Amino acid sequence: MSSVAVLTQETFNAHRSGLLPEQAAVAGPSAGEDEEALPTYKEAFPPLPEKAAQPEGTQETSSAWASKIRPLKSSIITQVFHVPLEERKYKDINQFGEGDQAKVCVDIMHKTGAHLELSLAKDQGLSIMVSGKLDAVMKARKEIVSRLQTQASASVGIPKEHHRFVIGKNGEKLQELELKTATKIQIPRPDDLSNQIKISGTKEGLEKAKHEILLISAEQDKRAVERVNIEKAYHPFITGAYNKLVGEMMQETGARINVPPQSVNKTEIVITGEKEQVALAVTKIKKVYEDKKKNTTTIAVEVKKSQHKYVIGPKGNTLQEILDRTGVSVEIPPSDSSSETVILRGEPDRLGQALTEVYAKANSYTVSSVSAPSWLHRFIIGKKGQNLAKITQQMPKVHIEFTEGEDKITLEGPIKDVQMVQGQIEAMVTDLVSRMDYAEISVDPKFHRHLIGKGGVNINRIKEVHKVTVRIPPDNEKSNLIRIEGDPQGVQEAKKELLELASRMENERTKDLIIEQRFHRAIIGQKGEKIKEVRDKFPEVIINFPDPAQKSDIVQLRGPRTEVEKCSKFMNKIVAEMVENSYSVSVPIFKQFHRNIIGKGGSNIKKIREETNTKIDLPAENSNSEMIVITGKKANCEAARTRILAIQKDLANISEVDVSIPSKLHNSLIGSKGRLVRSIMEECGGVHIHFPTEGSGIDKVTIRGPAEEVEKAKQQLLALAEEKQTKSHTVELHAKPEYHKFLIGKGGGNIRKVRDSTGARIIFPTPEDKDQELITVVGTEEAVRDAQKELEELIKSLDNVVEDTMNVDPKHHRYFVARRGQVLRDLADEYGGVMVSFPRTASQSDKVTLKGAKECVEAAKKRMQEIVEDLEAQVTMECVIPQKFHRSIMGPKGSRIQQITRDHNVQIKPAVSDGEVKEPVDPNAPKKCDVIIISGRKERCEAAIEALKALVPVTIEVEVPFELHRYIIGQKGSGIRKMMEDFEVNIQVPAPEQQSDKIAITGLASLLDRAKEGLLERVKELQAEQEDRALRSFKLTITVDPKYHPKIIGRKGAIITNIRTEHDVNIQFPEKNDENQDQITITGYEHKAIAARDAIQAIVDELEEMISEDITLDSRVHARIIGARGKGIRKIMDEFKVDLRFPQSGAADPNLVTVTGRPELVDEAIDHLLNLEEEYMADVVENEAKMAYMRPSGSSAAAADEQRGPSKGFVVREAPWATANEKAPDMSSSEDFPSFGAPVATKASPWGPKRF
Repeated sequence: MSSVAVLTQETFNAHRSGLLPEQAAVAGPSAGEDEEALPTYKEAFPPLPEKAAQPEGTQETSSAWASKIRPLKSSIITQVFHVPLEERKYKDINQFGEGDQAKVCVDIMHKTGAHLELSLAKDQGLSIMVSGKLDAVMKARKEIVSRLQTQASASVGIPKEHHRFVIGKNGEKLQELELKTATKIQIPRPDDLSNQIKISGTKEGLEKAKHEILLISAEQDKRAVERVNIEKAYHPFITGAYNKLVGEMMQETGARINVPPQSVNKTEIVITGEKEQVALAVTKIKKVYEDKKKNTTTIAVEVKKSQHKYVIGPKGNTLQEILDRTGVSVEIPPSDSSSETVILRGEPDRLGQALTEVYAKANSYTVSSVSAPSWLHRFIIGKKGQNLAKITQQMPKVHIEFTEGEDKITLEGPIKDVQMVQGQIEAMVTDLVSRMDYAEISVDPKFHRHLIGKGGVNINRIKEVHKVTVRIPPDNEKSNLIRIEGDPQGVQEAKKELLELASRMENERTKDLIIEQRFHRAIIGQKGEKIKEVRDKFPEVIINFPDPAQKSDIVQLRGPRTEVEKCSKFMNKIVAEMVENSYSVSVPIFKQFHRNIIGKGGSNIKKIREETNTKIDLPAENSNSEMIVITGKKANCEAARTRILAIQKDLANISEVDVSIPSKLHNSLIGSKGRLVRSIMEECGGVHIHFPTEGSGIDKVTIRGPAEEVEKAKQQLLALAEEKQTKSHTVELHAKPEYHKFLIGKGGGNIRKVRDSTGARIIFPTPEDKDQELITVVGTEEAVRDAQKELEELIKSLDNVVEDTMNVDPKHHRYFVARRGQVLRDLADEYGGVMVSFPRTASQSDKVTLKGAKECVEAAKKRMQEIVEDLEAQVTMECVIPQKFHRSIMGPKGSRIQQITRDHNVQIKPAVSDGEVKEPVDPNAPKKCDVIIISGRKERCEAAIEALKALVPVTIEVEVPFELHRYIIGQKGSGIRKMMEDFEVNIQVPAPEQQSDKIAITGLASLLDRAKEGLLERVKELQAEQEDRALRSFKLTITVDPKYHPKIIGRKGAIITNIRTEHDVNIQFPEKNDENQDQITITGYEHKAIAARDAIQAIVDELEEMISEDITLDSRVHARIIGARGKGIRKIMDEFKVDLRFPQSGAADPNLVTVTGRPELVDEAIDHLLNLEEEYMADVVENEAKMAYMRPSGSSAAAADEQRGPSKGFVVREAPWATANEKAPDMSSSEDFPSFGAPVATKASPWGPKRF
């Protein structure tokens, strides 16, 4: 054996007790020291004590192991704290809701993270069980003491210089002390001369804190400190009754003696002071201890657990009294122990007296009970315990206990007092039974919270009005029984009211609407205006919106069933409108086509709006904007946009042309604020010319519009570009804005003449331009000069104002001045602002005055003569059309009549009845109500009559099989409504009871053929659908073992979804309760169903060929094979096309892995897994070897090593290996000293069976 250092018994004990090397005197004996000095094996490694039953209340036999080895602690601990009744801060019991006490506990749980459970002891003390991590439990304990227990205060004086040691570094020691003792410790500031430390908390906590502070002071005191270990049982003899003896000792010796309180399980008594004083005090304490240990004996007596508190007395006073009288210490087992054994320790001749006093105290109290129905208990107690308080004040020693659910009251206390209290309570019970009653009603638990009301408002009102107590069971009981107690009349009235409330609620309904949260604010409106309108409309419905922070889409409606349904529909309608208005798109459409897109009477635009479910806004007629804005759902907006563009394309043959113009000319072609290019677009029928972004360097310019206009614009743009490249000249002229229309002329005729004759381009200002008088002339210098000359002459002539007259028959004056002079306003706009004045009506003059520019006056005069000629030639004609067709002819808002009026320049109005019903002279004469009067030129009136007659609807019948009628009508009439809108006709389907095959179509003759074709086409589609439906309903079943079903379905249904999609079939697996668990049903076209069946059968055939093999893989490498989030195992399964199953935790064989798949693939996968195991096991073994040689880190260990020098082990005598002639155990061997978690083969050893 190699040379080793020897460890003595003293140094070994010092090491085991946790002392640092500098605290323990380590002496290394020389190699020649006598072998007897070596410790034995049992001394160095004491055996674990055998577990043996010991009497409760006695201390376990201490052993070297018991006091030296620290037990492993769970990270979660549980402690129970008890708050006596007299120290409880909250003593009242609330009937409804949570009391302050419960709220405080919830707050403590949130603040500390610990879990609290409250229970009420029979003595009305509060037991609190706290679970959680040590730190959380200690914090919770401090909070419990400060918030649930009444506080006391004390102060302790220690030298000022010791205060900093109580505080500790960064206040850590003080915080630890406060947590440990559950007190609040206030240390005076450094500038405060006081040395008193104030402590507040419970009495027990004050004692502990005071003891700990004095210990700290004693440790820091430069005077002597002595610690004496005295058995806890003898501490009462050292302190004496009421601490008299220890006080006398401190007075005699002058030393400070700190004896730990009974609640602290410490045996160490600390004495501080001068050395002589300390030595004297230690001598006295040891003398008392030895004397009492020698002369005292013990007796154990059995006292009922319930009587222990009478022996202890209030705050332990009875125990002190017995000790004072008899000199005997009475040891009571802890309250959490079930033992009833009380041990008396003292001199033999005094034990009898003490025993007598113990029994006298235990039996001085009696327990009695009073019979009282449990529902009367709260009335006996009174509000906030007032009734009970009167009794307990008179008889404070009597404890009264009420047990919920039991019809009795338990009394505990002195015999005479109990008898008096019993008489009082019995009298109260008799009185209450005679004048109190109760009733029970059954109400569905879902209505309980509504009966209670918000904050208990409903139930509290009922209780106050009827002077009753109402007990509604809590939600966790799931009981429907409500109990009413109190005055008989009040009970009956409260019962009636509660039943009425419950009946009303049963008729109520709660409905949740799913409304996207983004719409909530819009529905509520600014300051709740919109939701107020809804609530006013449905006053009986309560509408609750979720808190915005919850991000919930659920809006709750509650109220009468019918009203809730109506409100739900109304709210859904509001939301639908908002959804429709949530997306918009702008479509540029040539202004001249807006009328066509609107259609006759708005029919086209209405049709598009309804079919696409969008809102379409067109610019005002006097606006220059060409943008049509579509609002609604995105898909619907796109559909409406496509249809509008299609109308434009059909009408105008829209084409698109790209023209190449050098990018450097683009700005000059566009002109200032786009005036030049805008003039080309307006001149060429409003084509759209798109130039690329400035600076892009792209030469391509896009022109879009009607084919002819696009070509025209292209030529003008190229010509203008050529002019710009050669030589361009610009001149600006000014003319009054009212002259511009006259200069341009009707349809641009005047300005076109100037342009054609000179070749210059003339640009007029737009309404957006600031300078409305500016006219720009662009072109070659010569062309601009000529155009300028012509325009200046025209403007000059317009400035030459003249006045002229003409004769107009007075009967025609009304036409010109009607509608607030609309005709005169149109003349002024068209002819340079010419003013036309008609004579007063009373003058009967035919002279009309015209004032303005000469050319304008002449043109206006000519136009007025044309109007007069038309009026002179006007005739009135009658058109007879049955009155029942008049509404159809007029169209929406009279749009069709207005269109005919505009197209034919006539006036149309129905015949006016004279108010008297007369028999017609001619029976063949038309009815007055059927006559429509048309006024205008004869040829125009005739054309208008033809147009009106063309609008008279005609009816035809179409043969459609009766069984298809319901499909033509569609869901809620949507199908037939769509056809009527598409073909602009009325379609009438006969009633089902008629069983008719005839469908009537009514509409304009020109539209009937198209409508008939559309209806017959729909019939063909429906017949084809019927045939297809029959073909798709083919059904077949396939029998497959249920164990293969998950594989056929695949992960998240991937495989079965793929088969369904690929073959366009429906595949149904059996339900859990289905008898035929092996039947899979396939529905679809016959050939596709067969193909799907074959696909499933192929999967089953492949699965049946698979095999499963079990292999043994060391469980330590499983995690590495599986990989992070299963990445590794998925890779293996994908690569080898196999399925791997690893054992669950707690499996019988943790090393067993199952591989499933085709035989050849399974073999390959097993080889791969075994190779991985071999590779990973090398790492595992290497890591374990490293761990075996690793030394504990830390500066303290390093310091100890330096002081001890190089370690050589230690020698012991009588070791097991020495007696068995075996070598000493090899500390580097993983077999002799295995690491945790590593399996080691069991082998016989002189050490005995291994315990791992």
